[in-house]
Amino acid sequence: MPEDNTLAAGKAGRRLREPLTDTSLLRMITICIFFGMYALAMLIWGGGFLKPQQFFDLFNGNAALIIVSCGLTIVMISGGIDISVGGITCLVTMSCVVFLNGAGGSVLGSLGIALGIGLAFGLVQGFLISYLEIQPFIITLAGMFFAKGMTTIVSANPVTAKQADFVALQNTKIAIPWAWLGSYGKTGNFIPAKIELGVIIALAVVLAVFVILKWTRFGRSLYAIGGNSHSALTLGINVKRTKFYAYLLCGLLSGIAGFAYLLHTGAGNSNNATMYEMKAIASSIIGGTLLTGGVGNVIGTLFGTLTLVMINSIVVTSGLTKPWWQSITTGAMLCFFILLQSVVLSRRGKSGLNPARPGWLKSRKVREDDGGSRH
Repeated sequence: MPEDNTLAAGKAGRRLREPLTDTSLLRMITICIFFGMYALAMLIWGGGFLKPQQFFDLFNGNAALIIVSCGLTIVMISGGIDISVGGITCLVTMSCVVFLNGAGGSVLGSLGIALGIGLAFGLVQGFLISYLEIQPFIITLAGMFFAKGMTTIVSANPVTAKQADFVALQNTKIAIPWAWLGSYGKTGNFIPAKIELGVIIALAVVLAVFVILKWTRFGRSLYAIGGNSHSALTLGINVKRTKFYAYLLCGLLSGIAGFAYLLHTGAGNSNNATMYEMKAIASSIIGGTLLTGGVGNVIGTLFGTLTLVMINSIVVTSGLTKPWWQSITTGAMLCFFILLQSVVLSRRGKSGLNPARPGWLKSRKVREDDGGSRH
């Protein structure tokens, strides 16, 4: 009908005129910076940066970090923090290797151990933080120390997985079918670009978290309690339960990250996933997630992780091989993005918008103020 077409066109026009949300703007900036850095590296240094495999290796070597960063993003959007994720990942790798090398060890059993450890940490920490209202920094700090201590109890020495099925799984790599993404060796033989199974797991996690945050009630509740938990409570959102599920999901993703880490390295070590919690927090912030909560997006976190890794690659390629140069550049980049977030939010604040309130919450509040709220 003509009226329906006119109405649909009007709605589409209004959507096009709507300003970018803070989450979308910060995500767009991060994506542009990442591809700009990569293009600059290709122009200045060339070499490996010109090969497609170098790009895919950013994923191959950091699949576990991407998964951990997704978990941190969920918690940070809700206004919390979790610094136990690196310790959980380390404990999972060691526990799985010891199980695999023992009598009756299997790949499915090791995966069950990884999920079980992650869920156990998520359950305990989520309960203490959400229902007993203990500071999340203190609880997750204790969780980090506990996980690191348990790792050395499981095995004080590095252990390499030798179980045949797992070794075969670890050595499995997926070739990219498109020829233009491959390269040619010195003898002229064609070498296709390849990705590891951990990358598939990481991308599946990113997709799942994206769906959860964007199209589920739980995802909308995370943004609501991160923006203003008191307002969310008055709107009927179960704040404690939402926070509990956030930490539970973060713990579960840490367990999955441990298994993905093991697929890449094939070894358990008490030094595995060192500083992963700080790297994950940095990746989330670079991707546009606010420490204060209410703003963030998992796609931004993905590119935040890649940007962080890209910075380190550029530093090493430029000849600054000392470890402190990577720390200095990472710190400088982190400060830049925090400053950028402050500028974006201050400009939005001057325009009278609440950057932390999701659109669905704002529209519902307007209806309630007009006395016309519908259920």
